[in-house]
Amino acid sequence: MGMGNSLVNLTDDPRIELPIAEVERIQKDIQYFTGDFPDVEYLNSRGKHRKRKFEYLNVVKLASRRIASIVFNSKCDIAINNDQSTNDWINQVLEDNNFFNLLEEALEKGAALGGFAMRPYLDGNKIKIAWIRADQFIPLHSNTNNISDAVITSRTQQIEQDTTIYYTLLEFHEWDSHTGDYRITNELYRSDTEKEVGQQVSLSTLDAYKDLDDEVVLHGLVRPLFVYFKTPGANNISIESPLGTGIVDNSKTIIDTINKVHDQFYWEIVLGQRRIAVDASMLGSSVDGDDEVHPPLFDSDQNIYQGFYSDGKDSIGVKDMTSPIRSTEYKDALDHFIKEFETQIGLSTGTFSYGSDGLKTATEVVSNNSMTYQTRSSYLTMVEKAIDELVISILELASNRDLNGKKVLYSYDLTTLPDVKLHFDDGVFVDKDKQMEEDLKALSAGVLSKQTFLERNYGMSTDDAQKEIDQINNEQPEPPITGDYEQNTGFGKGDDDE
Repeated sequence: MGMGNSLVNLTDDPRIELPIAEVERIQKDIQYFTGDFPDVEYLNSRGKHRKRKFEYLNVVKLASRRIASIVFNSKCDIAINNDQSTNDWINQVLEDNNFFNLLEEALEKGAALGGFAMRPYLDGNKIKIAWIRADQFIPLHSNTNNISDAVITSRTQQIEQDTTIYYTLLEFHEWDSHTGDYRITNELYRSDTEKEVGQQVSLSTLDAYKDLDDEVVLHGLVRPLFVYFKTPGANNISIESPLGTGIVDNSKTIIDTINKVHDQFYWEIVLGQRRIAVDASMLGSSVDGDDEVHPPLFDSDQNIYQGFYSDGKDSIGVKDMTSPIRSTEYKDALDHFIKEFETQIGLSTGTFSYGSDGLKTATEVVSNNSMTYQTRSSYLTMVEKAIDELVISILELASNRDLNGKKVLYSYDLTTLPDVKLHFDDGVFVDKDKQMEEDLKALSAGVLSKQTFLERNYGMSTDDAQKEIDQINNEQPEPPITGDYEQNTGFGKGDDDE
């Protein structure tokens, strides 16, 4: 698009076919994830309007954190089979980017919002990985196939003449249908309204973007220079959308119910504080007939006693007005709705509530056909797909001469795609001692190969396992000691001893 274009919403750009409802859905998900809820408005006992903080229970954050921790952790090995040089180089790039820790963090947000994206880019002679939230990534086409074209958004703000100005960078990634080239277009928009994209301005308007090219054309790429991780399952909110759905999208009703019950319980505890009604005269100082001042009858620092005026004939005395707290009813209600929430998001009952059968061993989790284990398996399938695509994108970025010139960062021929193998630590769900015991029996029976045994129980790649087997085969055992001591040591009996 030419300079001077104006956009209210991102979806106003004709290149973006995604319905605006999908963008709004993700924004709503973010509100639940961050706990951005309005205050509770109510009428007090005198009929006056009051506001108070909504005391929610952030089960969205809790659940997404739990899913991320059981799906992926730093105990993951990424190997490129049959290519040790590429394997070492890729793992160095990932280590430099703190990939394993940041991926778990991105998975947490992705589980709540439906997905996220990764974008490798050049930073001098290094490759960096940018992490893109669901609300910053918009496919250009609304279909259920793999996302090949997209726009990545980045927003900054600064004060100009006492006014907050919002800048939005749009980074379009598109394929030329005629030449097969890959085109990246950068556009900057300026707005004095937070909810509008604004008017297009020059990239040099901001120092941070002055060195960016308006357009870059790359040749010979086999896939986009971004990777989209989609949560498992179909998008039932927008059938044609390629975006994933998060924890919030199909659980809003039960999440709202949990939050309301928790808020009411909290408020009942506040109102259920012990209150004792006494005559107002008992709370202040008094003067008797001899003009002697008597101090208050109760400690002035406590708030248990509340003064009431009597009609002068009958004193109110001391009366307990404490309201009972319905803790059992609220606890049972919360427990019921949390179990329903666990089922809706694909976690085993007892993940967040601890009943008599809430805590399970790793063996019990699997043997009980745990829903959590099944959910983890579904997520791992998508994680493997995303990491496999990321490795390819990193290699094509490092070996592309349009960006690197004659001297590329790492030369790799992508006519043959790398064989990426991932090994995840299943210690949460698998009894490792039991697994090794069973695998040893299978190995002895000849129904399991040594290579598979090493890969399963020691997390080795195919290459490392084969090297270990070769080393074992090359180690010749020393001949066993047999016969007399003298024969084996060379210290035989002399002639004089005969």
